[in-house]
Amino acid sequence: MEPEYSAVPLDAAANAPLTLLPEPVRPDPGELELRGLPFRLGSDPDRCLVHLGDGGAAEAEVQVGRHARHLIFAHRVLASRIMEGDPPGRPVVELTVSLEGGTVATHVIRERFEVAFIPPGWGQLPFLALPDQADSAPDQRYVGAYSGIGYRQTEAHQAWPRWFYLWAWANPSPDLRVETVSLRSLGPSYALASIVAGTADEFPFAREGARPVKVTIDGLEEKDELEWRVEVDRGTATLPYRLPSGTVDEFLADPMAGFGDRFEEGQSPAYVEVSAVPSATLHVTRDDEELASARWGDVVERGEVESGAVRIQALDSGRNWVRVRVVDDQSGQIVPCRVHFRSPQGVPFQPHGHHPQVNRDLGTWHSDIGGDLKMGSITYAYIDGTCEGWLPRGEALVDVAQGFEYQPLRTRVQIEPGQQDLELRLRRMRDLNAERWFAGDTHVHFLSTQGAQLEAMGEGVNVINLLLSQWGHLFTNTEEFTGEPLVSRDGRTIVHATQENRQHLLGHLTLLGLRKQVAPWCSDGPSEAELGGTLEVTMSDWADRCHAQGGTVILPHLPNPNGEPATLIATGRADAVEMLQHGSYSHLEYYRYLNGGYRLPLVGGTDKMSSSVPVGLYRTYVHIPDDEEFSYESWCRNLTAGRTFLSGGPLLSFSVEGAEIGDTVRIPAGGGTVEVRAEVHSIFPVHCLQVVQQGRVVAEANSAEGSRHLTVHERVRVEGDSWLAARVAGPDYTAVPHLDEWGRGIMAHTSPVYLATGEEWALSDPATTQYMLTLVEGTLSYIHELSHQHAHGTVTHHHGEDDHIAYLERPFREALEALHRRHHHA
Repeated sequence: MEPEYSAVPLDAAANAPLTLLPEPVRPDPGELELRGLPFRLGSDPDRCLVHLGDGGAAEAEVQVGRHARHLIFAHRVLASRIMEGDPPGRPVVELTVSLEGGTVATHVIRERFEVAFIPPGWGQLPFLALPDQADSAPDQRYVGAYSGIGYRQTEAHQAWPRWFYLWAWANPSPDLRVETVSLRSLGPSYALASIVAGTADEFPFAREGARPVKVTIDGLEEKDELEWRVEVDRGTATLPYRLPSGTVDEFLADPMAGFGDRFEEGQSPAYVEVSAVPSATLHVTRDDEELASARWGDVVERGEVESGAVRIQALDSGRNWVRVRVVDDQSGQIVPCRVHFRSPQGVPFQPHGHHPQVNRDLGTWHSDIGGDLKMGSITYAYIDGTCEGWLPRGEALVDVAQGFEYQPLRTRVQIEPGQQDLELRLRRMRDLNAERWFAGDTHVHFLSTQGAQLEAMGEGVNVINLLLSQWGHLFTNTEEFTGEPLVSRDGRTIVHATQENRQHLLGHLTLLGLRKQVAPWCSDGPSEAELGGTLEVTMSDWADRCHAQGGTVILPHLPNPNGEPATLIATGRADAVEMLQHGSYSHLEYYRYLNGGYRLPLVGGTDKMSSSVPVGLYRTYVHIPDDEEFSYESWCRNLTAGRTFLSGGPLLSFSVEGAEIGDTVRIPAGGGTVEVRAEVHSIFPVHCLQVVQQGRVVAEANSAEGSRHLTVHERVRVEGDSWLAARVAGPDYTAVPHLDEWGRGIMAHTSPVYLATGEEWALSDPATTQYMLTLVEGTLSYIHELSHQHAHGTVTHHHGEDDHIAYLERPFREALEALHRRHHHA
């Protein structure tokens, strides 16, 4: 059987050496595979090329003597004036092909059409020829040079010519044998390296759009990284991406609908996108080992090919460009949200402009950060309620979510041939804005203000605090700071670029509502400040300068780093504390300070630093009274007043004797009972709703199988000054994890309602006081004995004081005095 592609010998016509090519590294004589085609250079390196035109021959003739549907030329021009202003289309060579029976076909080879100069200059590739190298995916997904991180994230490299361009001449009479090819120079210097004759009933280069194929490999060791790939000799293939191993019904029944799925482990199944000619061969390889191979035409025709332990399945059922609207089921109004579309096999079809796969495989934060989200193995796109792009014909799966107040929509839809519109409807479970509760995230990094606003709308978050900060020698979001909030047109979404100031041992501090930057942002070396950095500032000073601007001071991710937080709390500099992960340590620290007599509102923030965390996954709901307009200022003011609850999904209501969260209830001096009401609505199943008094559970409702609605209505005994709060989570208040990269628990917790027997709420705990004294003394010890310092007299510090150590000590001395007074008073 005649081969589908074979090289035509040029030895008799060759008249030039390989050194005619200007590249320092040249191909070897003999076999030369280019784009999967078997070209062949002459065997004599001194007579290896056909050179025509300036410095070469006037004409040349090549004997072919075989049938061919196409002749593929590997050639180039050796001089060009296009970059000097000459127009494209300059005639280079006149081609005459003699067919059997005396038929003649002619064609003029033109610059920037059938051939071009190398290097072509950016944007100067030819219209009808391809580079001798194919477009490709990077060699490695997970590792590579620091300088190449941007290119690696694209996961696609455009082909450029190494030595030649490849042009396919189509035989107008494919049943007639090609006898000879004659080339006559039309002036420019031109080099022909090889000709391949193709008998296959196909165009020699892939023109069909990429199609997804599923690859299943038996017997590979399960690893986090996909170690194999698909290579195509006459086409291209993307890197592999995992596919879900579960069924469609399992996907639709998942109680975490809208918030990801369990990350798929193992090396397969996975999919790749392939564009190839029918005669192409797909090679499944791992390192230098070939695991399987298959002819692309067979995969397309049969739908499935097995080779050894590998099964390759074609998945493409066709596709439509579809415009999507997501609307409120009651009002019909557009709902900003995040969306995920996939085929039943799990291949994602995301809106145009969004990533089918968020590039989270580089093992770092601050990359591929905005506009998309990855939870588990699902990539979501944030949209304003409308989007457009490809969707698979037939059955398609959608997964849509908008925060915690809308029931997520995970369902099947049918895309008919020709259909170009799709409407999805979300059902609202609860409208907290209408109840005067406004959600905010106190802790977001790396997004732009505009991007943060879009993502906030998509998550039903009213306030985003985008925090400038420093990591070693990296400063982030400097350009976002304006000293004022960015407010959406409808006034319901606000982004304020403000700061998180940080020190690795003293602690971190979130400064909300800054009008002017508070510098230095970080201090005393990595990971927060620069190498060799000195201890320039205290958290207390940052807090004072924030308060001087009318700002709000939050202790983030209580309690760590656990150095100066005790000082800030003792001196009244902390307006609230933030919890961003369910855990006993965070809870015990919070309860410790409440039991010590410190009023501390509780807030929620995400510390978002990657696309694997949605804004507002842990959020702060702030109640703003009816007589106050919603604004950034009123949100912060009522936060400071303690009218808050933290939510990682469940929506809480809580009252004591009719008093709301943050209020103080007066009780008789001898104590008594109080009526408590707690209620939770949740888009996720929850298992327990508890009322805690000074950290002890005093009332609760439970659901062993999980419920989306629980209530508590009881009378609770109170002996003296105390506090009560409501909380909700999994069984026995354990954490059922979210599918973000932290695995933070589904939970909610209110700030306290305070109970006072006198005019002032007064609660004390000697153990808490001693704990705080220890931390203050330890921090002072660090300042004196271990912190980096400039030599005295060699610098003028930002505060302008002569005695820098005395400046650093001051807030800790104040804390010691305050704690000793509290201990004495108790």
